[in-house]
Amino acid sequence: MEHAFVVVTNNPLVGKDLGEMKFVEGSYEDVLIKVRDLVYEGHQLISHPLGASMRMLFSPYRSVLVGAERSETSEVYALTIESSMDTFRRSTANRNVDHVNADDYARIDLELLKEAIKEHGIIQREKIQEVQ
Repeated sequence: MEHAFVVVTNNPLVGKDLGEMKFVEGSYEDVLIKVRDLVYEGHQLISHPLGASMRMLFSPYRSVLVGAERSETSEVYALTIESSMDTFRRSTANRNVDHVNADDYARIDLELLKEAIKEHGIIQREKIQEVQ
């Protein structure tokens, strides 16, 4: 089954069964850098690059959905990822990643990813219905 999205993640709990995946060997910030590169290549942002709360910024893991198709680079997506990277850096400048709770963060990230995939599917179905 072909997916309309790519999962960019450094979370070891994320399996290939969720769709096409670009696994990043590295940190949360490394995931943001990879997402930024993909946005500048013309991929759209499907899920927000930052976590659901400030606490999630200290997670060692992050998963982000981007569109599988490439088109022109979107200024909105570029500004979103650049702003997200700036927010991440400012928020984590004086605080370390919370490796003590890494297993919990991995599970939370996985659940947030599954919800983002589910929401994306619902939105896609609604768009198809509007066209028909």
